[in-house]
Amino acid sequence: MDYLEKVLDVLKNFARKVIEALLGSESEPELEPIPIPVNERRF
Repeated sequence: MDYLEKVLDVLKNFARKVIEALLGSESEPELEPIPIPVNERRF
């Protein structure tokens, strides 16, 4: 039984690495641009 758990653990790690390679690393939220105030008054 211990042997089966080790095999399943290895397969799980392999599958995770394949998925990360195909889809990229764990998804990170896209950064939203910070609005910069602009003074549009002309003198």
